[in-house]
Amino acid sequence: MGLAKRIIPCLDVKDGETVKGVNFVSLRSAGDPVALGKAYSEAGADELVFLDITASFEGRKTFTEMVARVAREINIPFTVGGGVHELKDVERLLYAGADKVSMNSAALMHPDLIEQTARRFGSQVCVVAIDARTDDNPQPSTLTPHPSTFNPQPSWHCYLKGGRERTERGLFEWAHEAQERGAGEILFTSMNHDGVKQGYANEALARLADMLSIPVIASGGAGKKEHFRDAFTLGHADAALAASVFHFGEIPISELKQYLHNEGINVRQCK
Repeated sequence: MGLAKRIIPCLDVKDGETVKGVNFVSLRSAGDPVALGKAYSEAGADELVFLDITASFEGRKTFTEMVARVAREINIPFTVGGGVHELKDVERLLYAGADKVSMNSAALMHPDLIEQTARRFGSQVCVVAIDARTDDNPQPSTLTPHPSTFNPQPSWHCYLKGGRERTERGLFEWAHEAQERGAGEILFTSMNHDGVKQGYANEALARLADMLSIPVIASGGAGKKEHFRDAFTLGHADAALAASVFHFGEIPISELKQYLHNEGINVRQCK
């Protein structure tokens, strides 16, 4: 059946509290990140992601002390991101208790940080997060094997600083480069789907999964159990990340995993 698919709650943290919005704006409080992290660890989550969502925009470091507090309360793999600008930041977060470090803006602006991290700590530590949004001018990817038979798809552009600044980097080209530089995983968030709860960007996910040899984590769009199933079956994702449906009790992790198991998807069962 292959490797088990992973279910990953995400704690988007701003000013010390967990928040959730729609399309990266209109944030509302979702609770204490330490308490939520502990609850998810006990509920059977496979991993936990902690993102200080304004760290890059405000030019400050991730709250290292809070990372350490969360790490002490959980016994599952822990990925931390936000405000990572140099190798010292990676080292600091790992020392605080992170198992992996997610980099987004810094990786786009300084791609050699991926290589430095992979060389120093191993590719498994380096998660490259990509926030991307579609525009209205479909363009084929330069990585498409047979351009003559390519059906035009929406063009995905990568964004910096928590979705505030658009770049001219394309999603697929950048994901491929990140892999070649040593990234161990790609965390792809569709800004179009974020918080809308209408399902993940499965076509883009499938294209990423088919072209890459490293795991792809789906993010943005979960609203019901079927959306997780589709991310795995249609999007070929290795893991599915979600926030509000978990934070506000809409989908208990144990029920989600039982549903996915019943649908024939290999997941680790809750204890």
